[in-house]
Amino acid sequence: MKKIRTQDAVGHVICHDITVIIKDEKKGVAFKKGHVVAEEDIPVLLSLGKDHLYVWEKDESMMHENEAAEILADICVNEGISKSDVKEGKIELIADRDGLFQVDVERLDKINELDNIMIATIHTNRAVKKGEKLAGTRIIPLVIEKQKMEQAKKIAGHTPLFRVVPYKRKTAGIVTTGNEVFYGRIKDTFTQVVMEKLRQYGIHVKEHIMVPDQKEEIVDAIRIMKEQRLDMIVCTGGMSVDPDDMTPGAICESGADIITYGAPVLPGAMFLLGYFADGTPIMGLPGCVMYAKATIFDLILPRAAADIKVSKKEIVKMGHGGLCLNCDTCHYPNCSFGKRI
Repeated sequence: MKKIRTQDAVGHVICHDITVIIKDEKKGVAFKKGHVVAEEDIPVLLSLGKDHLYVWEKDESMMHENEAAEILADICVNEGISKSDVKEGKIELIADRDGLFQVDVERLDKINELDNIMIATIHTNRAVKKGEKLAGTRIIPLVIEKQKMEQAKKIAGHTPLFRVVPYKRKTAGIVTTGNEVFYGRIKDTFTQVVMEKLRQYGIHVKEHIMVPDQKEEIVDAIRIMKEQRLDMIVCTGGMSVDPDDMTPGAICESGADIITYGAPVLPGAMFLLGYFADGTPIMGLPGCVMYAKATIFDLILPRAAADIKVSKKEIVKMGHGGLCLNCDTCHYPNCSFGKRI
């Protein structure tokens, strides 16, 4: 491309979109890339502050921003994701279905390390709805070396950087523990909270068993649910270190492989996560899940629903960003809780 005075641009092809912005009224494209400048366009271009324009000079070694944005989008797009039309050199990626959005952060970082290339995303492991914006791609200048775009494609390889994993686990059982609830000393307010959170991911509670603080009865309830082949099991209550809290020991005795008892997340430090041999997850939920807006349960549940196994190492990493600030108005997931930079 070459730079020329706007007054001299009649007959030339504009090689980039030109935006018009009117405060509180309009932001859009006044002249699209490829537009041939006419005499009557000159006053309009000058009124937009364009005293000079870039016009296209074909160079086989270079690539226009629109073409480059398409390449970057194609690097990212996977099943469950669609892309917008290119606009002002940018393409946005949109979720085509509800699910768990996952990013290969390592490859994303390597591509963003290349000069003049950018892919911006929401955080990985976030639950998304159909139609939600996931990412934007573009290059920084108006044109870029084709060789650099080949570098980006080589880093990406043959597997897209993103995926939206659909929710696969659809049924659950809840084991409510605690003498105070079992014997009717207080009302059970925990179960409805958990059922509502499960419902957000299309999970139906098919079994609910209430038991006292007796390890054998908790184990029996868990095994009944395993025999029904429910997709996940959630235990509420009895997760602390008090003498009457039997739930962690019962989960261990039920045959589950314990990934962690305890997490570097507040609220949610006394959380337990385990898996049975067939991959069925079981979770022990501390009391904070009953009253706090966002807890460790909100970080783990979307992954469990999408049948993504969580490792001890991943739990450990949640410590960075794992402190909820208990804002007066909760904005989760549009906040720092559960996010790592």
